Amino acid sequence: MPVSTLILVRHAKSDWSGTEADIDRPLNDRGRQQAPLVGKWLNHHLPVIDRAVVSPAVRAQTTWSLAAEELAMHPPAVTDARMYAASSMQLLAVMRGLPSDASTVVLIGHNPGIEDVVALLTGHSVHMNTSALAVITFDGGWDTVSEDAGRLAFFGRPPRSVGP
Repeated sequence: MPVSTLILVRHAKSDWSGTEADIDRPLNDRGRQQAPLVGKWLNHHLPVIDRAVVSPAVRAQTTWSLAAEELAMHPPAVTDARMYAASSMQLLAVMRGLPSDASTVVLIGHNPGIEDVVALLTGHSVHMNTSALAVITFDGGWDTVSEDAGRLAFFGRPPRSVGP
């Protein structure tokens, strides 16, 4: 039976000082420092990612762009409007639609949906700060993902120093 690995990433810290619409909010200086750490952590711990699915929000797009720069192998990335302000059930629908040949996938999105889907899939309640990630493994393909079917392998914010 195949094992699927889901990496959930909450976007990096955004800038609330402007008057732009929520979807257009950029990262602040701290967020631009946080996002590459996500990529470094992924490159060290999960160097082969088959696909990235990113919210259309500027802060999520920038988080992924900065994180992906740190990866040795760049997975194809798609923007999915369903990721913006998604509930846990909407995120579950995104997962169930993933291609069967993508065994490791990263979703870059927003709270509370990211935290809620971790709880839905694993039964563990976690606090996902900005730039935090959760790694969940499943037996089987994406079309079989269901409530309490996942195992929480890691969650937290990557440390400033990543590697051996």
